[in-house]
Amino acid sequence: MLSRTGMMILIIIHTEWKIVMLTRLLVAIPIVSALIVGAPVRAETPEEWVTLLTRIHGGFGSFLPVGIRIGEDAMKRFNAKPRELSVLFYQGEGTPCPCAADGVMLAVYASPGQGTLQIASEKSSPETFAVVIIRPRKGGDGLKYIVPKSIMPKLDEINKTIQDPLGRYTAVMALPDIFSVEPAK
Repeated sequence: MLSRTGMMILIIIHTEWKIVMLTRLLVAIPIVSALIVGAPVRAETPEEWVTLLTRIHGGFGSFLPVGIRIGEDAMKRFNAKPRELSVLFYQGEGTPCPCAADGVMLAVYASPGQGTLQIASEKSSPETFAVVIIRPRKGGDGLKYIVPKSIMPKLDEINKTIQDPLGRYTAVMALPDIFSVEPAK
């Protein structure tokens, strides 16, 4: 039999658990609802990109806008509508995390759950930050985006010197030549 103190602790833990789960549910409902109904979860302005990716990713560093730029470029080149592209993301050897994949994912409306976003278990070549293969979901030739490793010092400097997420977004979006593109068979 539990003591009165023990029962109170169980009630408090249970209540806190309910609050955590309710909070998670309230954050997830708009995203899941939009996906179910087919309404795109989309950012249009820099502020919306920062808000959306901060919520989904848990913070906003300089790697995220790299992915946004790749995804937006692919959407234009393929003249694609939401959910028409699939992504295979290779993290560069020595790149600390595949965070840029989250930016690509949202920019092209890809989803790991639908199989349209995959993070490769293999790493891309050591001289790359990332390699991203984007193809039409229904098949056909794709594009290979190569982000050179030489971008890392610039991204690290942005993270160290700019604390404002919107400032980070703006700084990365202004960087010239952050990737090259070639056909992917």
